Amino acid sequence: MPNELLSIQPGELKFPFELKKQISSSLRLINSSDSYVAFKVKTTSPKKYCVRPNNGIVLPQSSADVTVTMQAQREAPPDMQCKDKFLVQSVVAPVGSSPKDVSPELFSKESGKEVHEAKLRVLYVSPPQPPSPITESNEEGLSPKMEAAVDNGDHHFSPLDPAKGALAMLTEERNAAIQQNARLQQELVCSALQLKITLKANQKLQSGFSFFFVILVALLSMLVWWTLKQL
Repeated sequence: MPNELLSIQPGELKFPFELKKQISSSLRLINSSDSYVAFKVKTTSPKKYCVRPNNGIVLPQSSADVTVTMQAQREAPPDMQCKDKFLVQSVVAPVGSSPKDVSPELFSKESGKEVHEAKLRVLYVSPPQPPSPITESNEEGLSPKMEAAVDNGDHHFSPLDPAKGALAMLTEERNAAIQQNARLQQELVCSALQLKITLKANQKLQSGFSFFFVILVALLSMLVWWTLKQL
């Protein structure tokens, strides 16, 4: 909404209304003149809104941004209609003025300066809806590659979700590695058991051979002694 000193964009304050949530809306004050312009923002509901900054200086051929924050509301107004209003006052300020030089007296009509005013209304709008998740289509909207994957029964993942395919591949490789590790452990246990059985058998064989050798030597000694005795 333009006036003689400042152009205000947008021309009304729109708030995407949500219960129990602070909501902000922004204004841009554009000074297309060669003068320093002081501004002040007022509202009919000062306890409901927080304006930052609520006053200041817009330099020549420059602009200033104002943020209006609506406090969290516990209930919605009837038919989502808001009767709150905002008033933006502007006046030519001395050259070199800064925000600290802005005072209520500057906007007093009794000061002899022309005070320009722009009224803004408040609108409540529906909050932006989150994007809907991508749904699979039966026939329409499928690319040729995706249609081929559906027709030939391939189990490859859609190119729309490469992370899911990579995760599935890693899961399969992990499961295969676990199964292979289990087989190796089982084979190792069997090999160790077979080695143990073989060692025990060898020990028994060696023990039996030693006893048989002693008996054989004893028999041979007795035979030699008996032969010598007969002579």
